[in-house]
Amino acid sequence: MKRMTTFVLALAMAVSLTACGNNNAGTSSKENTSKEETKKPETVTIKSLNANAEETDLEVPYDAQKIAVMDMAALDILDSLGLGDRVVGTSDTSLPYLQDYVTNEKIENLGTIKEADMEAVMACEPDVIFIGGRLAGSYDALSEIAPVVYLSTDSEIGLVKSVEKNATTIASMFGKEEKVADLMNGFDARIEKLAAFSEGKTAIIGMCTSGGFNVLGNDGRCALIGTEVGFENIGVDANIDTSTHGNEVSFEFVVEKNPDYIFVMDRDAAIGRDGAQLAQDIMENELIKGTDAYKNGHLVYLEHPAVWYTAEGGVKALDLMLQDLENTLLK
Repeated sequence: MKRMTTFVLALAMAVSLTACGNNNAGTSSKENTSKEETKKPETVTIKSLNANAEETDLEVPYDAQKIAVMDMAALDILDSLGLGDRVVGTSDTSLPYLQDYVTNEKIENLGTIKEADMEAVMACEPDVIFIGGRLAGSYDALSEIAPVVYLSTDSEIGLVKSVEKNATTIASMFGKEEKVADLMNGFDARIEKLAAFSEGKTAIIGMCTSGGFNVLGNDGRCALIGTEVGFENIGVDANIDTSTHGNEVSFEFVVEKNPDYIFVMDRDAAIGRDGAQLAQDIMENELIKGTDAYKNGHLVYLEHPAVWYTAEGGVKALDLMLQDLENTLLK
């Protein structure tokens, strides 16, 4: 009887140990599967522009730790995504909301958004480089150092959608896609309010530069005003290319068109040109003072010209651009 009892106990213990072994094996398998599922990829493929501004596939490191940024819109987005601590080098800028990157001694100065300091870029050994259109000519040389992400705004889809698209692209490089919706929250509603105000109103949109006035169309800088916000832009023919610096016109032309609103971006102030005439001194001449826009207080100077001219496409930039319009039109 004692032998039988001992045998039964031994058998029970063996079954129990086998069951435990199976349970442990199952847990181990699940843990391994979980680890495989959460393992980060080494690279991801994104849509970016090449040296000819053509959209193409670009393989970039996933979750890059060292980022060189020579485009203020991209730096704005990276900052908004909470990735600023990855920036090891950046172009110089006067934009107040990005000054922490300029004044930080640990962040290399990489030149300007128009001319890169190639030695400085190489010295900071970036995993990835961000540029804008002004550095497209340096795309191939920079690509010898690290993959070059070149993003831009697209007037065909509008500024808000462009910012969202570019923010999503950048976020996908770092696994931050879930943050984009929060960053873009509220912009569509603000556009709708401005569009309701602008309905049925005409405008000339332009910039002051080198003492003259250039009109802008709906194909580049300040296109937000004539596209999403919805003013009827009567300053240029729809088929004329104005995407870079617009087309210079006489003040007689503005008088002839006599728009409801005149929007002015001061390029010289945006780039900090020494000794340049202020936009107000250029625009408030006897001819412009005879327009309905001036008489009705509708001559609008965009308060943040450096944002409109050098940083269009960033999240904070978009906020400030809309504020410039809201503070004048919806007050």
